[in-house]
Amino acid sequence: MSAIFIFSALLLAISAAHKLNDRKRMAVSVANIAGTSEFYGLLLFLLSGVIEAIAALALLLPGLHHLGGYMAAALWVVYSAALLRRYGQTLDCGCDLRFIEKPVGLFVIARPLILAALVLAVTTTVPIAWTGEAVFAAIAMLSLYFAASELAAISPRTLGTM
Repeated sequence: MSAIFIFSALLLAISAAHKLNDRKRMAVSVANIAGTSEFYGLLLFLLSGVIEAIAALALLLPGLHHLGGYMAAALWVVYSAALLRRYGQTLDCGCDLRFIEKPVGLFVIARPLILAALVLAVTTTVPIAWTGEAVFAAIAMLSLYFAASELAAISPRTLGTM
């Protein structure tokens, strides 16, 4: 189960770093999802990036992993709820490492809920233990997560041209 803590921490850290790297795009994406101005989108995206970074660090510290898990789950649930408000609309949700406008469908809404459920399931039951296997399993899970995201981003129109 330690692999899930490490996977979640890596995902959160990558997401926070992604926000720093692509600030303009992420501010616009967050503003669109939240239904606010770009200024408030910038504030919300900064706040979410800070929460992601703190949660990532806390998940890796044995005494704080519960706090990190709860922070991550809360952030993912709020994100999912915001996406649910945009169900059926086409926008860049910011959940990919590159700009992709796509309809907000069930996969996009369910993905953060699944992440929240996963981290909550282990946060309440298992203390973190660092092993080489856990690190490699977390990296494998992260690779599969990104692969699933890329496959989900393929539109039916794109498949028709292949």
